[in-house]
Amino acid sequence: MNQTHPLRRIVLAPLERFLHTEARSGIVLLFATALALLWANSQFHVSYESLKPLRFGVNEGFMTLFFLLIGLEMRREMLTGSLASVGAAIVPLVAALGGMITPALIFLAIVDSSLRRGWAIPTATDIAFAVGALTLVGTRAPPSTRALLLALAVMDDIGAILIIALFFSSGIGASGLLIAAGGAATALALRRCGVQSSIAYLLCGLAIWWGLYRAGVQPTLAGVAIGLLMPASKLENALHPWVAYGIMPLFALLNAGVAFGGVEIDATLMAAIVISLVLGKPLGICLFTWLAARTGIGTLAPDLGWRGVLLVGSLGGIGFTMSLFLATLAFADSPHLATAKVAVLLGSCAAGLGAFILGKIQAR
Repeated sequence: MNQTHPLRRIVLAPLERFLHTEARSGIVLLFATALALLWANSQFHVSYESLKPLRFGVNEGFMTLFFLLIGLEMRREMLTGSLASVGAAIVPLVAALGGMITPALIFLAIVDSSLRRGWAIPTATDIAFAVGALTLVGTRAPPSTRALLLALAVMDDIGAILIIALFFSSGIGASGLLIAAGGAATALALRRCGVQSSIAYLLCGLAIWWGLYRAGVQPTLAGVAIGLLMPASKLENALHPWVAYGIMPLFALLNAGVAFGGVEIDATLMAAIVISLVLGKPLGICLFTWLAARTGIGTLAPDLGWRGVLLVGSLGGIGFTMSLFLATLAFADSPHLATAKVAVLLGSCAAGLGAFILGKIQAR
């Protein structure tokens, strides 16, 4: 029995803390979203609109710390978790690909050329809300369900990062890229020299952020870059509560508020996002997972089963934070942004409700 203690301390204990933090964070996110909607539609809506100047600092600055946390989580998963081996990573990798490709194709099939820039909006999964919804299902969900959801979420985050880097950067400037490359090279040199100071790497991260910003590349990607370059440290545990209970709710508060009275809803865009999240995500995740199992390139955990895969797929349709972030990149100050935000909220709520009902049925 004592032999299991080191494994629990190294792998299981951090996973349990992660799940606990994310589940409670989902509640805080829900409160922040409700507050934003109430505020934007109240008699004090003018004061809510006055917060717009803060959005740049939060969306481009504080969200860099959110992506730093993603980078740190990805590095941990590469060392000891779901990405530590090809065999362990293949099923969530294939599932995540399906969960991104299928909603994007469904979206593009519905909209016309004027709206195609929003194709990436339904490809994302909000891990905080997804884990929170899974927790509401109860303790009867097998551990492999939670493991697959987390692994898929990590892969999903990687996909979102690649989408942002490849499709939402324009007018790339060479001088900025040189600054970013210098910051990354310095961080790599520090790691090879055995430097453990988090502050030193964060300073390199600032240089990368500034370089990417000058280059016209989404600067929040600096967080991912420095998170991957940093050596293993305790920064992830220290940063996680600040991101979960501070940065993400603040992002939701500033970005989720939509004044419904002044919104001209684009029915096509609304339908494309909602359908892609609610149906496209689970369809893609289940279909690609089935293909992986059918071809023999991956196998499901014995206690998971196809009902568990369907549950994870439904939870994957909760896009929320990342989908809102992608919406702000896709439509910026376009009139379509308000419709996209409303659609993300409706689609995520519908996906979460569907997953909750499905989980309760399976638990009987």
